[in-house]
Amino acid sequence: MGIFLRMWCGWLEILRERYNRKNGNLSLGPGPGDRSEEEIPVLISSGYRSEQVNMKCGGAKGSNHLTGCAVDIRCLGPEQMIRYACLLLDTADENGWVFDELIQEKRGTTYWIHFAVRPKDNRRKILFDCR
Repeated sequence: MGIFLRMWCGWLEILRERYNRKNGNLSLGPGPGDRSEEEIPVLISSGYRSEQVNMKCGGAKGSNHLTGCAVDIRCLGPEQMIRYACLLLDTADENGWVFDELIQEKRGTTYWIHFAVRPKDNRRKILFDCR
């Protein structure tokens, strides 16, 4: 599980760094780790869920959240949601990495990306669920 967790962190760290660099929020200061105070973090609103929690929040039966293979990434609006999706797809293509699901979702005024990576049998399923 340690290797899988490191891989997950790799995806999210690349997303954070690329988003901030693209939007001018990441300083390339004199040394590694120098960051602008304006950096925007990647906000994870959900990761692993028990069956009870998954049912209460309206999660799908068989959700990747039940095995710890999915995260919901909170977005500030539609533009950030689209940019995150593009960066995740670019990361997959550039590194030859696979993912199971990338679903752009919206309920009311709340936007997020459901992003899942499984240890095997990834489907590269891309959907929009914006009600």
